[in-house]
Amino acid sequence: MTRPALTLDPDRALPAEPTVRAIARELLAGTQDLPLVSMHGHVDVDLLLADEPFRDPAALLVVPDHYLLRLLVSQGVSLDALGVPRRDGGAVERDPREIWRQVASRWHVLRGTPTRFWLEHELVDVLGVTVRPSAQTADETYDQMAEALAKPQTRPRALFERFQLELLATTDDATAPLDAHAALENAGLPGRVVPTFRPDALLDAAAPGWGQRVARLDELTGVRVRDARTLVEALAVRRGHFVERGALATDHGMRTLRAERLDDHEADALVVAALRAAEAGRALDEPQAGALAGHLLFEMARTSCEDGLVMQLHPGVLRGYDTQVDALRGPDVGYDIPVATDFVHGLRPLLEAFGHHPRFRLVVFTVDEDAYSRELAPLAGVYPAMRLGAPWWFLDTPDSMRRFREAVTDTAGFYNTTGFVDDTRAFCSIPARHDLARRVDAGFLARLVAEHRLDLDEAHETAVDLAYRLPLASYQRPI
Repeated sequence: MTRPALTLDPDRALPAEPTVRAIARELLAGTQDLPLVSMHGHVDVDLLLADEPFRDPAALLVVPDHYLLRLLVSQGVSLDALGVPRRDGGAVERDPREIWRQVASRWHVLRGTPTRFWLEHELVDVLGVTVRPSAQTADETYDQMAEALAKPQTRPRALFERFQLELLATTDDATAPLDAHAALENAGLPGRVVPTFRPDALLDAAAPGWGQRVARLDELTGVRVRDARTLVEALAVRRGHFVERGALATDHGMRTLRAERLDDHEADALVVAALRAAEAGRALDEPQAGALAGHLLFEMARTSCEDGLVMQLHPGVLRGYDTQVDALRGPDVGYDIPVATDFVHGLRPLLEAFGHHPRFRLVVFTVDEDAYSRELAPLAGVYPAMRLGAPWWFLDTPDSMRRFREAVTDTAGFYNTTGFVDDTRAFCSIPARHDLARRVDAGFLARLVAEHRLDLDEAHETAVDLAYRLPLASYQRPI
Protein backbone atom coordinates (compact mmCIF):
# COMPACT_ATOMS: atom_id res chain seq x y z
CA MET A 1 0.00 0.00 0.00
CA THR A 2 1.38 3.40 -0.96
CA ARG A 3 1.32 6.14 1.65
CA PRO A 4 2.17 9.42 -0.12
CA ALA A 5 3.46 12.02 2.28
CA LEU A 6 1.43 15.16 2.90
CA THR A 7 3.63 18.25 2.77
CA LEU A 8 3.33 21.94 1.95
CA ASP A 9 5.55 22.99 -0.93
CA PRO A 10 7.16 26.37 -0.18
CA ASP A 11 6.38 27.55 -3.73
CA ARG A 12 2.71 26.55 -3.78
CA ALA A 13 0.49 28.98 -5.71
CA LEU A 14 3.49 31.03 -6.84
CA PRO A 15 4.05 31.71 -10.59
CA ALA A 16 5.70 28.90 -12.54
CA GLU A 17 7.97 31.13 -14.66
CA PRO A 18 11.40 31.05 -12.95
CA THR A 19 12.22 34.77 -13.10
CA VAL A 20 8.82 35.84 -11.79
CA ARG A 21 8.83 33.08 -9.17
CA ALA A 22 12.15 34.28 -7.77
CA ILE A 23 10.76 37.79 -7.31
CA ALA A 24 7.55 36.41 -5.81
CA ARG A 25 9.52 34.40 -3.26
CA GLU A 26 11.26 37.57 -2.13
CA LEU A 27 8.00 39.51 -1.85
CA LEU A 28 6.29 36.67 0.00
CA ALA A 29 9.12 36.50 2.51
CA GLY A 30 8.34 40.09 3.47
CA THR A 31 4.72 39.26 4.39
CA GLN A 32 4.77 35.76 5.84
CA ASP A 33 5.42 36.86 9.44
CA LEU A 34 2.94 39.75 9.48
CA PRO A 35 -0.01 39.60 11.92
CA LEU A 36 -3.42 38.62 10.59
CA VAL A 37 -6.29 41.10 10.32
CA SER A 38 -9.55 39.17 9.93
CA MET A 39 -12.34 41.69 9.38
CA HIS A 40 -15.09 39.77 7.57
CA GLY A 41 -15.33 36.47 9.36
CA HIS A 42 -17.97 34.33 11.01
CA VAL A 43 -16.10 32.61 13.85
CA ASP A 44 -18.35 32.01 16.86
CA VAL A 45 -17.13 34.25 19.69
CA ASP A 46 -18.20 31.60 22.22
CA LEU A 47 -15.49 29.35 20.81
CA LEU A 48 -12.83 31.68 22.18
CA LEU A 49 -14.68 32.46 25.38
CA ALA A 50 -15.09 28.80 26.35
CA ASP A 51 -11.60 27.84 25.10
CA GLU A 52 -12.47 24.16 25.23
CA PRO A 53 -10.66 21.52 23.16
CA PHE A 54 -12.18 20.91 19.75
CA ARG A 55 -14.46 17.90 20.06
CA ASP A 56 -13.14 15.79 17.20
CA PRO A 57 -11.70 16.18 13.67
CA ALA A 58 -15.08 15.78 11.95
CA ALA A 59 -16.78 18.44 14.06
CA LEU A 60 -13.86 20.78 13.38
CA LEU A 61 -13.19 20.22 9.68
CA VAL A 62 -16.20 18.57 8.04
CA VAL A 63 -19.64 19.25 9.51
CA PRO A 64 -19.43 23.10 9.52
CA ASP A 65 -17.57 23.49 6.19
CA HIS A 66 -20.14 24.26 3.48
CA TYR A 67 -17.37 24.41 0.84
CA LEU A 68 -16.47 20.79 1.59
CA LEU A 69 -20.06 19.64 2.08
CA ARG A 70 -21.25 20.85 -1.33
CA LEU A 71 -18.39 19.11 -3.15
CA LEU A 72 -19.09 15.79 -1.45
CA VAL A 73 -22.85 16.08 -1.89
CA SER A 74 -22.26 16.69 -5.61
CA GLN A 75 -20.57 13.28 -5.67
CA GLY A 76 -23.54 11.54 -4.12
CA VAL A 77 -22.61 11.59 -0.43
CA SER A 78 -25.61 12.38 1.76
CA LEU A 79 -25.58 15.12 4.37
CA ASP A 80 -26.74 12.47 6.84
CA ALA A 81 -23.56 10.50 6.17
CA LEU A 82 -21.53 13.67 6.80
CA GLY A 83 -23.13 14.21 10.19
CA VAL A 84 -24.98 17.41 9.32
CA PRO A 85 -27.78 17.89 11.89
CA ARG A 86 -31.43 17.78 10.85
CA ARG A 87 -34.00 20.22 12.18
CA ASP A 88 -36.45 17.38 12.77
CA GLY A 89 -33.96 15.58 15.00
CA GLY A 90 -33.67 12.67 12.60
CA ALA A 91 -30.77 10.27 12.68
CA VAL A 92 -27.46 11.27 11.11
CA GLU A 93 -24.01 9.73 11.30
CA ARG A 94 -22.58 10.30 14.80
CA ASP A 95 -19.24 8.51 14.51
CA PRO A 96 -16.64 11.20 13.67
CA ARG A 97 -14.21 8.58 12.38
CA GLU A 98 -16.78 7.34 9.88
CA ILE A 99 -17.54 10.91 8.81
CA TRP A 100 -13.83 11.52 8.17
CA ARG A 101 -13.67 8.28 6.14
CA GLN A 102 -16.26 9.76 3.77
CA VAL A 103 -13.88 12.68 3.16
CA ALA A 104 -10.60 10.79 3.06
CA SER A 105 -11.88 8.18 0.59
CA ARG A 106 -12.90 10.99 -1.78
CA TRP A 107 -9.83 13.18 -1.41
CA HIS A 108 -9.44 13.16 -5.18
CA VAL A 109 -12.72 15.09 -5.50
CA LEU A 110 -10.97 18.11 -3.97
CA ARG A 111 -8.17 18.27 -6.56
CA GLY A 112 -7.60 21.77 -7.85
CA THR A 113 -10.04 23.41 -5.41
CA PRO A 114 -9.26 26.03 -2.76
CA THR A 115 -10.92 23.69 -0.26
CA ARG A 116 -8.03 21.26 -0.73
CA PHE A 117 -5.46 24.07 -0.44
CA TRP A 118 -6.94 25.22 2.86
CA LEU A 119 -7.45 21.73 4.23
CA GLU A 120 -3.89 20.67 3.43
CA HIS A 121 -2.62 23.77 5.24
CA GLU A 122 -4.77 22.93 8.28
CA LEU A 123 -3.82 19.26 8.28
CA VAL A 124 -0.08 19.86 8.01
CA ASP A 125 0.51 23.17 9.76
CA VAL A 126 -2.12 23.01 12.51
CA LEU A 127 -2.71 19.30 13.10
CA GLY A 128 0.59 17.70 12.09
CA VAL A 129 -0.80 15.18 9.61
CA THR A 130 2.04 13.53 7.67
CA VAL A 131 0.30 11.32 5.07
CA ARG A 132 -2.15 12.21 2.31
CA PRO A 133 -5.78 11.31 3.14
CA SER A 134 -7.22 8.37 1.23
CA ALA A 135 -9.44 5.37 1.85
CA GLN A 136 -6.33 3.47 2.96
CA THR A 137 -5.03 6.20 5.32
CA ALA A 138 -8.36 7.43 6.69
CA ASP A 139 -7.86 5.93 10.14
CA GLU A 140 -4.20 6.92 10.33
CA THR A 141 -4.89 10.53 9.44
CA TYR A 142 -7.85 10.62 11.83
CA ASP A 143 -5.68 9.37 14.67
CA GLN A 144 -3.02 11.99 13.95
CA MET A 145 -5.63 14.75 14.04
CA ALA A 146 -7.31 13.45 17.18
CA GLU A 147 -3.96 13.25 18.95
CA ALA A 148 -3.17 16.84 17.99
CA LEU A 149 -6.56 18.12 19.14
CA ALA A 150 -5.99 16.62 22.59
CA LYS A 151 -2.99 18.90 23.17
CA PRO A 152 -3.26 22.27 24.96
CA GLN A 153 -1.56 24.09 22.07
CA THR A 154 -4.54 23.38 19.78
CA ARG A 155 -7.14 24.97 22.03
CA PRO A 156 -8.80 28.02 20.48
CA ARG A 157 -6.97 30.72 22.45
CA ALA A 158 -3.60 29.04 21.96
CA LEU A 159 -4.25 28.91 18.22
CA PHE A 160 -5.39 32.54 18.27
CA GLU A 161 -1.95 33.48 19.57
CA ARG A 162 -0.14 31.07 17.27
CA PHE A 163 -1.98 32.43 14.22
CA GLN A 164 -0.83 35.95 15.18
CA LEU A 165 -4.36 37.28 15.03
CA GLU A 166 -4.12 40.98 15.75
CA LEU A 167 -7.76 41.70 15.01
CA LEU A 168 -10.65 39.27 14.59
CA ALA A 169 -14.15 40.53 13.75
CA THR A 170 -17.10 38.24 14.35
CA THR A 171 -20.45 38.75 12.63
CA ASP A 172 -23.36 39.16 15.03
CA ASP A 173 -27.10 39.55 14.78
CA ALA A 174 -28.31 43.04 15.63
CA THR A 175 -30.01 41.69 18.76
CA ALA A 176 -27.07 39.57 19.95
CA PRO A 177 -26.38 40.15 23.66
CA LEU A 178 -22.60 40.72 23.18
CA ASP A 179 -21.90 39.30 26.64
CA ALA A 180 -19.17 37.04 25.29
CA HIS A 181 -17.38 40.00 23.70
CA ALA A 182 -17.50 41.86 26.99
CA ALA A 183 -16.06 38.85 28.83
CA LEU A 184 -13.29 38.39 26.27
CA GLU A 185 -12.02 41.92 26.84
CA ASN A 186 -10.44 40.69 30.07
CA ALA A 187 -9.38 37.27 28.82
CA GLY A 188 -5.78 38.23 28.06
CA LEU A 189 -5.86 37.49 24.35
CA PRO A 190 -2.91 38.99 22.46
CA GLY A 191 -5.24 40.52 19.87
CA ARG A 192 -8.68 42.12 19.73
CA VAL A 193 -11.98 40.35 19.07
CA VAL A 194 -14.72 42.77 18.01
CA PRO A 195 -18.35 42.29 16.96
CA THR A 196 -19.84 43.31 13.60
CA PHE A 197 -23.39 44.63 13.41
CA ARG A 198 -25.55 42.44 11.10
CA PRO A 199 -29.14 43.83 10.91
CA ASP A 200 -30.39 41.92 7.85
CA ALA A 201 -33.15 40.09 9.74
CA LEU A 202 -34.55 43.42 10.95
CA LEU A 203 -34.31 45.17 7.57
CA ASP A 204 -36.29 42.46 5.75
CA ALA A 205 -39.91 42.61 6.93
CA ALA A 206 -40.72 39.50 4.83
CA ALA A 207 -38.28 37.36 6.82
CA PRO A 208 -39.79 34.77 9.18
CA GLY A 209 -39.87 35.99 12.77
CA TRP A 210 -39.48 39.68 11.86
CA GLY A 211 -42.09 40.76 14.40
CA GLN A 212 -40.42 38.86 17.24
CA ARG A 213 -37.08 40.40 16.34
CA VAL A 214 -38.57 43.88 16.43
CA ALA A 215 -40.03 43.12 19.86
CA ARG A 216 -36.60 42.00 21.04
CA LEU A 217 -35.11 45.21 19.61
CA ASP A 218 -37.66 47.17 21.65
CA GLU A 219 -36.53 45.37 24.82
CA LEU A 220 -32.83 45.93 24.21
CA THR A 221 -33.05 49.60 23.29
CA GLY A 222 -36.04 50.96 25.16
CA VAL A 223 -37.33 52.43 21.89
CA ARG A 224 -40.85 51.32 20.96
CA VAL A 225 -40.86 50.71 17.22
CA ARG A 226 -44.07 52.06 15.71
CA ASP A 227 -42.92 53.49 12.36
CA ALA A 228 -39.83 53.81 10.14
CA ARG A 229 -38.34 56.65 12.16
CA THR A 230 -38.46 54.75 15.45
CA LEU A 231 -37.16 51.57 13.78
CA VAL A 232 -34.12 53.48 12.50
CA GLU A 233 -33.75 55.10 15.93
CA ALA A 234 -33.78 51.72 17.68
CA LEU A 235 -31.23 50.33 15.23
CA ALA A 236 -29.00 53.36 15.89
CA VAL A 237 -29.19 52.74 19.64
CA ARG A 238 -28.24 49.12 19.09
CA ARG A 239 -25.35 50.15 16.85
CA GLY A 240 -24.13 52.25 19.74
CA HIS A 241 -24.06 49.13 21.93
CA PHE A 242 -21.87 47.45 19.32
CA VAL A 243 -19.55 50.46 19.18
CA GLU A 244 -19.15 50.25 22.96
CA ARG A 245 -17.94 46.66 22.50
CA GLY A 246 -15.38 47.77 19.89
CA ALA A 247 -17.31 47.19 16.65
CA LEU A 248 -15.76 48.67 13.53
CA ALA A 249 -18.26 47.68 10.84
CA THR A 250 -21.73 46.65 9.82
CA ASP A 251 -22.47 43.74 7.50
CA HIS A 252 -25.31 43.54 4.99
CA GLY A 253 -26.13 40.59 2.77
CA MET A 254 -29.06 40.83 0.38
CA ARG A 255 -30.07 38.92 -2.72
CA THR A 256 -30.84 42.05 -4.73
CA LEU A 257 -29.22 45.43 -4.21
CA ARG A 258 -31.54 48.35 -3.59
CA ALA A 259 -30.58 51.36 -1.49
CA GLU A 260 -33.01 54.21 -2.02
CA ARG A 261 -34.75 56.38 0.54
CA LEU A 262 -38.53 56.57 0.48
CA ASP A 263 -40.45 59.62 1.59
CA ASP A 264 -41.24 59.58 5.31
CA HIS A 265 -44.96 58.92 4.90
CA GLU A 266 -44.43 55.90 2.63
CA ALA A 267 -41.71 54.42 4.84
CA ASP A 268 -43.80 54.84 7.98
CA ALA A 269 -46.80 53.23 6.30
CA LEU A 270 -44.74 50.20 5.33
CA VAL A 271 -43.46 49.66 8.87
CA VAL A 272 -46.98 50.02 10.26
CA ALA A 273 -48.23 47.48 7.71
CA ALA A 274 -45.37 45.12 8.58
CA LEU A 275 -46.14 45.35 12.31
CA ARG A 276 -49.82 44.65 11.70
CA ALA A 277 -48.98 41.71 9.47
CA ALA A 278 -46.66 40.31 12.14
CA GLU A 279 -49.39 40.60 14.77
CA ALA A 280 -51.68 38.61 12.47
CA GLY A 281 -49.04 35.93 11.94
CA ARG A 282 -48.25 37.05 8.41
CA ALA A 283 -45.35 38.76 6.66
CA LEU A 284 -45.22 41.83 4.48
CA ASP A 285 -45.41 40.95 0.79
CA GLU A 286 -42.14 40.81 -1.13
CA PRO A 287 -42.45 44.03 -3.20
CA GLN A 288 -43.32 46.09 -0.12
CA ALA A 289 -40.64 44.40 1.96
CA GLY A 290 -38.09 45.07 -0.78
CA ALA A 291 -38.94 48.76 -0.89
CA LEU A 292 -38.70 49.01 2.90
CA ALA A 293 -35.39 47.13 2.97
CA GLY A 294 -33.95 49.53 0.39
CA HIS A 295 -35.06 52.49 2.49
CA LEU A 296 -33.57 51.02 5.66
CA LEU A 297 -30.31 50.16 3.92
CA PHE A 298 -30.05 53.79 2.82
CA GLU A 299 -30.70 54.84 6.41
CA MET A 300 -27.96 52.48 7.62
CA ALA A 301 -25.54 54.32 5.31
CA ARG A 302 -26.67 57.65 6.73
CA THR A 303 -26.20 56.32 10.25
CA SER A 304 -22.69 55.16 9.35
CA CYS A 305 -21.86 58.78 8.57
CA GLU A 306 -22.80 59.56 12.16
CA ASP A 307 -21.26 56.68 14.13
CA GLY A 308 -18.39 55.85 11.74
CA LEU A 309 -19.10 52.13 11.38
CA VAL A 310 -17.76 50.88 8.06
CA MET A 311 -20.61 49.57 5.88
CA GLN A 312 -19.99 46.19 4.25
CA LEU A 313 -22.29 45.07 1.40
CA HIS A 314 -22.30 41.63 -0.19
CA PRO A 315 -25.41 41.17 -2.36
CA GLY A 316 -26.12 38.67 -5.10
CA VAL A 317 -26.52 35.27 -3.44
CA LEU A 318 -29.73 33.24 -3.42
CA ARG A 319 -29.47 31.54 -0.06
CA GLY A 320 -31.17 28.23 0.60
CA TYR A 321 -31.66 27.57 -3.12
CA ASP A 322 -33.10 24.11 -2.45
CA THR A 323 -36.16 24.80 -0.30
CA GLN A 324 -36.46 21.20 0.90
CA VAL A 325 -32.84 21.09 2.05
CA ASP A 326 -33.23 24.50 3.66
CA ALA A 327 -36.32 23.38 5.56
CA LEU A 328 -34.62 20.22 6.78
CA ARG A 329 -31.06 21.46 7.42
CA GLY A 330 -31.18 25.22 7.62
CA PRO A 331 -28.54 27.53 6.11
CA ASP A 332 -24.82 27.03 5.49
CA VAL A 333 -24.85 23.52 4.04
CA GLY A 334 -23.76 24.45 0.52
CA TYR A 335 -26.98 25.38 -1.27
CA ASP A 336 -26.32 29.10 -1.73
CA ILE A 337 -26.06 30.10 -5.41
CA PRO A 338 -24.80 33.38 -6.93
CA VAL A 339 -27.11 35.60 -8.97
CA ALA A 340 -26.28 38.62 -11.10
CA THR A 341 -26.33 42.01 -9.35
CA ASP A 342 -26.81 45.51 -10.80
CA PHE A 343 -24.37 47.58 -8.75
CA VAL A 344 -24.51 50.65 -11.00
CA HIS A 345 -28.19 51.42 -10.43
CA GLY A 346 -28.50 49.74 -7.04
CA LEU A 347 -25.77 51.85 -5.44
CA ARG A 348 -26.42 55.12 -7.25
CA PRO A 349 -28.78 56.78 -4.71
CA LEU A 350 -26.50 55.79 -1.84
CA LEU A 351 -23.29 56.95 -3.53
CA GLU A 352 -24.82 60.20 -4.71
CA ALA A 353 -25.84 60.91 -1.12
CA PHE A 354 -22.79 59.66 0.78
CA GLY A 355 -20.05 58.69 -1.68
CA HIS A 356 -18.04 61.85 -0.89
CA HIS A 357 -18.90 62.03 2.82
CA PRO A 358 -15.68 62.20 4.88
CA ARG A 359 -17.05 59.88 7.60
CA PHE A 360 -18.50 57.23 5.30
CA ARG A 361 -16.71 54.07 4.20
CA LEU A 362 -18.42 51.48 2.00
CA VAL A 363 -16.80 48.08 1.34
CA VAL A 364 -18.44 46.08 -1.44
CA PHE A 365 -17.99 42.35 -2.04
CA THR A 366 -19.32 40.34 -4.96
CA VAL A 367 -19.54 36.78 -6.25
CA ASP A 368 -19.98 38.04 -9.83
CA GLU A 369 -16.54 38.33 -11.44
CA ASP A 370 -17.86 40.32 -14.40
CA ALA A 371 -18.91 43.10 -12.02
CA TYR A 372 -15.32 43.80 -10.96
CA SER A 373 -14.09 45.42 -14.17
CA ARG A 374 -17.47 46.53 -15.54
CA GLU A 375 -18.99 48.19 -12.45
CA LEU A 376 -17.16 47.97 -9.14
CA ALA A 377 -13.65 49.09 -10.09
CA PRO A 378 -14.94 52.17 -11.96
CA LEU A 379 -17.12 53.09 -8.97
CA ALA A 380 -14.36 52.55 -6.40
CA GLY A 381 -11.98 54.38 -8.69
CA VAL A 382 -13.90 57.64 -8.35
CA TYR A 383 -15.88 57.63 -5.07
CA PRO A 384 -13.57 58.25 -2.08
CA ALA A 385 -15.94 56.47 0.31
CA MET A 386 -15.90 53.16 -1.58
CA ARG A 387 -13.46 50.25 -1.33
CA LEU A 388 -13.51 46.85 -3.02
CA GLY A 389 -13.57 43.92 -0.64
CA ALA A 390 -11.38 40.91 -1.25
CA PRO A 391 -12.61 38.06 -3.49
CA TRP A 392 -14.80 35.91 -1.26
CA TRP A 393 -16.99 32.84 -1.19
CA PHE A 394 -16.98 31.37 -4.71
CA LEU A 395 -14.12 33.65 -5.77
CA ASP A 396 -11.56 33.06 -3.02
CA THR A 397 -9.57 30.71 -5.28
CA PRO A 398 -6.02 31.24 -6.55
CA ASP A 399 -7.11 31.92 -10.13
CA SER A 400 -10.05 34.15 -9.13
CA MET A 401 -7.79 36.17 -6.85
CA ARG A 402 -5.36 36.72 -9.70
CA ARG A 403 -8.19 37.70 -12.02
CA PHE A 404 -9.43 40.12 -9.37
CA ARG A 405 -6.12 41.98 -9.34
CA GLU A 406 -6.05 41.99 -13.14
CA ALA A 407 -9.64 43.24 -13.35
CA VAL A 408 -9.52 46.06 -10.80
CA THR A 409 -5.97 47.38 -10.66
CA ASP A 410 -6.11 49.17 -14.01
CA THR A 411 -9.13 51.22 -12.92
CA ALA A 412 -9.08 51.31 -9.12
CA GLY A 413 -5.44 50.64 -8.30
CA PHE A 414 -4.40 48.77 -5.16
CA TYR A 415 -5.39 51.45 -2.68
CA ASN A 416 -9.10 51.47 -3.41
CA THR A 417 -9.26 47.87 -2.17
CA THR A 418 -9.30 46.58 1.39
CA GLY A 419 -6.30 44.33 0.94
CA PHE A 420 -7.14 40.81 2.07
CA VAL A 421 -9.88 40.06 4.60
CA ASP A 422 -10.96 36.45 4.95
CA ASP A 423 -14.52 35.16 4.97
CA THR A 424 -14.75 31.99 7.03
CA ARG A 425 -16.39 30.40 10.03
CA ALA A 426 -13.71 27.67 10.00
CA PHE A 427 -11.34 29.03 12.64
CA CYS A 428 -8.38 26.84 11.72
CA SER A 429 -8.55 27.88 8.06
CA ILE A 430 -7.91 31.58 8.77
CA PRO A 431 -4.10 31.41 8.37
CA ALA A 432 -4.46 29.20 5.29
CA ARG A 433 -6.66 31.78 3.59
CA HIS A 434 -4.30 34.64 4.39
CA ASP A 435 -1.33 32.57 3.23
CA LEU A 436 -2.98 31.90 -0.13
CA ALA A 437 -3.87 35.57 -0.65
CA ARG A 438 -0.33 36.68 0.17
CA ARG A 439 1.07 34.17 -2.33
CA VAL A 440 -1.29 35.29 -5.09
CA ASP A 441 -0.53 38.97 -4.47
CA ALA A 442 3.21 38.25 -4.40
CA GLY A 443 2.89 36.57 -7.78
CA PHE A 444 0.87 39.41 -9.28
CA LEU A 445 3.29 42.06 -8.00
CA ALA A 446 6.27 39.99 -9.14
CA ARG A 447 4.94 39.99 -12.70
CA LEU A 448 4.65 43.78 -12.62
CA VAL A 449 8.26 43.99 -11.45
CA ALA A 450 9.45 41.54 -14.10
CA GLU A 451 7.65 43.57 -16.77
CA HIS A 452 9.26 46.77 -15.44
CA ARG A 453 5.88 48.22 -14.52
CA LEU A 454 6.75 48.47 -10.84
CA ASP A 455 10.01 48.90 -8.96
CA LEU A 456 10.98 46.17 -6.53
CA ASP A 457 10.92 48.45 -3.48
CA GLU A 458 7.39 49.57 -4.42
CA ALA A 459 6.31 45.95 -4.79
CA HIS A 460 7.64 45.14 -1.31
CA GLU A 461 5.71 48.06 0.17
CA THR A 462 2.52 47.17 -1.71
CA ALA A 463 2.71 43.52 -0.63
CA VAL A 464 2.81 44.56 3.03
CA ASP A 465 0.01 47.07 2.47
CA LEU A 466 -2.26 44.45 0.90
CA ALA A 467 -1.55 41.89 3.59
CA TYR A 468 -1.69 44.11 6.67
CA ARG A 469 -1.87 47.90 6.45
CA LEU A 470 -4.82 48.25 4.07
CA PRO A 471 -7.19 46.01 6.07
CA LEU A 472 -6.43 48.03 9.20
CA ALA A 473 -6.87 51.34 7.38
CA SER A 474 -10.01 50.28 5.52
CA TYR A 475 -11.84 49.39 8.74
CA GLN A 476 -10.64 52.25 10.90
CA ARG A 477 -13.52 54.27 12.32
CA PRO A 478 -13.11 58.04 11.86
CA ILE A 479 -12.42 60.02 15.02
